[in-house]
Amino acid sequence: MRDRLPDELPWRAVAIGVVVLLAVVVLLISRGGDDDGPPVPEAGAQRTAERRTSFLTRLIPPPPGRRRAAGGGVPRSVSDLIKRLPAERKVAQLFLFGFQGKDLNAAVFRQLRRLDLGGVVIDAANYSDPQQLGSLAGEATVIAKQEKHVPPWVLASQEGGAFNVFPDLPPASAASDLPSVAAAVKEAEEAGATLKPLGISGVLAPVIDVGLAEDPAVGPRAYSDEPAKVADYARGVVGAYRRKRLFAAVKHFPGLGSASQSTEEGPANVGQSLAELRKRDLVPFKAAIDAGAPGVLLSHGLYAADDFVTPGSLSENVATGLLKRELGFKGIAITDDLADPPITALGSVPDAAVEAVNAGADMLYISGPAGDQQAAYVAVLRAVRKGEVEGKRLDDALLRILTVKRDYGLIR
Repeated sequence: MRDRLPDELPWRAVAIGVVVLLAVVVLLISRGGDDDGPPVPEAGAQRTAERRTSFLTRLIPPPPGRRRAAGGGVPRSVSDLIKRLPAERKVAQLFLFGFQGKDLNAAVFRQLRRLDLGGVVIDAANYSDPQQLGSLAGEATVIAKQEKHVPPWVLASQEGGAFNVFPDLPPASAASDLPSVAAAVKEAEEAGATLKPLGISGVLAPVIDVGLAEDPAVGPRAYSDEPAKVADYARGVVGAYRRKRLFAAVKHFPGLGSASQSTEEGPANVGQSLAELRKRDLVPFKAAIDAGAPGVLLSHGLYAADDFVTPGSLSENVATGLLKRELGFKGIAITDDLADPPITALGSVPDAAVEAVNAGADMLYISGPAGDQQAAYVAVLRAVRKGEVEGKRLDDALLRILTVKRDYGLIR
């Protein structure tokens, strides 16, 4: 046997070399992977992946500090996540829900566990103080991690001054009270620096409608009645929020400054032709989009483009024709609250939700009640499964939502 040992040594050396080489390859792969993290897994996918883990991978785990995040909502890429998400989760991403309650027993947190919601909107009735706000906002993120959901937006309509839902937090001034764009920029930066640490990821603001303080629709929420001045204001505030990495949805597209009344009170005609809108109301929105506004909130106003019959939030001419095609907007188009009178006076919230998605809205804001929210979700999901909402339209909306979430750090 000792005479044959030298002949066996090369084979043993080769075998050992193969094992070492495989180990090195696995180690390099584990170090060379991107930092984007795993896509949100479908049911059972994580357990399946564990079963398929190779022997060598278990022997040589990824280096410390480079482990992939345990929670969901951290996709390898947006396109990969869109392919992997089932229809019910895709549809849930379209919704922004308001809610009742000020503590962690609020029903919205049960909704967040059950549905992979796109986000929640915190209102004045939900707010007590900054510490309580941080608890609410933080819970939404914690639940998403626990349920392996895509992290949700946590938004608020914090417009400034008397129009803040958090009255003791910045921005301190209503738009009409600001002395200059520089002052507006400073207040927006203060708002970003204050709200982000509390868990607020974005604001449904600023208002960039062209109007006077005494106008019935927007009033003191308007910065000026001169389009060029409002455009400067829009550029400044959008830029400030971008620097602070706070999502902002400018409103109310395509302009509500000359409306007959506030859309929170009822249907409102905007007496401007399309040509007049281009010269006046659209000027600040173009400036905001060119400055990188990630979100645009669609008005419920009634416009000449639809013979003053269809609210802008449900209008393909407005959401797709004007906003996305003419102005080239690539971000998230969000409806104003579908529980507002201009919508409920014309029909049901579920029907409006389906109509809005088909018109080109990417996210649907519904303040409540919870029954309408659930019915709207079911209606859109059913429309998708029946082909009444095309898969291409759904995926386009999801692409916009997830791309902006990635840009603002919610997913990697």
